[in-house]
This record gives sequence, C-alpha cells and structure tokens, in this order.
Amino acid sequence: MTRRVKLILNPMADMGHAWNAARDLRPIVKEFDGKVDWSGTVYPGHGIELAKQAGEDGYDLVVALGGDGTVHEVVNGLMQVEAKKRPALGVVPIGSGNDFAYANNIPESANQAMALALKGDASPIDLGLMTDENGRQEYLDNTLGIGFDTVVGIRSHRLPLLRGFLMYLVAVFQTIIFNSDPMHMKIESEEKTWEKEIFLLVIANGPREGGGFMMAPSARPDDGVLNYMLADKVSRLMQLRLLPEFMKGTQERFKEVEMGEFKKLSLTSDKPLYVHLDGETYTSFGSNLRGLSVEILPNALNVVRPAKK
Repeated sequence: MTRRVKLILNPMADMGHAWNAARDLRPIVKEFDGKVDWSGTVYPGHGIELAKQAGEDGYDLVVALGGDGTVHEVVNGLMQVEAKKRPALGVVPIGSGNDFAYANNIPESANQAMALALKGDASPIDLGLMTDENGRQEYLDNTLGIGFDTVVGIRSHRLPLLRGFLMYLVAVFQTIIFNSDPMHMKIESEEKTWEKEIFLLVIANGPREGGGFMMAPSARPDDGVLNYMLADKVSRLMQLRLLPEFMKGTQERFKEVEMGEFKKLSLTSDKPLYVHLDGETYTSFGSNLRGLSVEILPNALNVVRPAKK
C-alpha cells in the first residue's frame, strides 16, 4: 500500500529562513516511494487546521517542518483526530529552538531529519493536556512554562535581528531587569501541596526549552510522567546566578530550586499567569487567567524518531 505523507511547512520559522531550508529538501522528498503533498501555514493556528484535515483525509504521516511552534500546532491538530485514524508525526527541525527534536533524538540536520521522517519507524510518546480555569484545553509536547520563561518568550519575539539561542539569551537579561516579579501560588499534585512565592514554574515532557536551557534534565517524552522545575522568589542577582545553572541543568543543587515528577497537577495564583506551551504564548500581558491543571496522557501520539539503543 502506498504511504501518504503530508508535509506542513511554516515558511516563517527561524525568522523566515525555514523557506530556504525546505527548498533544499526537495531532492530527498522526490526519492520517497509514496505520495507526498506539501502545505504551508499562512497564519497563526493554521498548522492545527492542516494537521487535523490531513488526518481526516487519510494521510499516514504528517511531517512538521519548522520550529517548536510548528510542532505544537501540528500536534494539537493531530490530537483532534480519532486515535484509530490519527497519522504519525514526523519532524524536520528548521526553527529557532528545536527542543522537541532534541528531546526525541531527531537529527539537527534537516536532510537527515527528512530522511528519517520519510523512512523511519514511529513509536509512541506521552503528551500533556492543560485545562485552564475557563475549561479551555490545549496539548503540550515539550514544556509548559509559567512566569519568567513565558515573558522571555514574549520578549524574544521582539528581537527580529537575533536568531536561535542568542535571541532567547538576550530576552532573559531583559526579563530579569524588567519583569522579575514573583507570584504567590498554591500548587497541588497527587503527592504533595505547595504554597509559596515563585518566579518560575516549568512543566516538562522533555528536558530543554529556549534552544539551550535544561530546565528539567531528567524529563523524557516516553516515561509516563511529567516533570516539574519550581524556582522560589529570588533577587535579580540570584536570577543571574541561576542562569548558567539552567543552561547546564545543574540548578537543583540550589535550595531555591525544586524538581520532581507528577501525573496530574493543579495550581492557582494571586496574580495573572503568563503561560506558554512549547514556546507558544498562551496568555500574555493583560490576561487575567489565574488557575489551570495539567495531566499526563501516556503513549498519546506516534512519532518517527530513532530507535532506542
């Protein structure tokens, strides 16, 4: 049976450089012994619609060509397709951060990643499902951040002259200076309850975000749990001190940082929550969202990735 593949390209990923990267992949696509169709995203959320339609149209595989935002949209579209018809996901990481690809050992080389997506085998990964206090739901495949790292993401999009990890690093320094206020938060998991002042909470299905910040080094996308990394209220100077630790994944040695695992977690805050999912801003300045919950969905989606050794 001929395998049907839908390629979904975000031409604006990596500040518009993804278009040229995708163009160079055409020879690999032409060698594929199957039916391949291209689609491009043209507005925010379009990837969700295209992925959902691909599932309904009977495609076997949907390949996201772009960064973590493109993968996030495609995942959320695929999860709207009933499980027995849901295509597998392939990823060609040609965005700024590419943290989902890192978590799943997908090659950094676009050529190698495309060859893997078209010829490799799929295996299941877990996803997280977030439900906010208004009942709205969204899936996360890599990380959900609340507070500091969300503001970093917002600020990074205002730095058009920078790309990749440097873009996020400059945004971190800006956030430390201008947006480092803590939140008083009550958090409850199946094992414990916290009530404290924090400046950052990361819920992780993969170890890295922002292209180089190892926020949850032990997180794995197929271990049946989500990880958390919680950082208490600290001074700006201490935030700067923690920055290289976040980059190395060694922050747990500081008493202000706590890490752990959970299957379901809920939280409320005394201040509006700034939230991102997989680097995509969910709530920004002006939002009044103050509560949400997150739960693990084990083996929710098949992803083409290298076999475990």
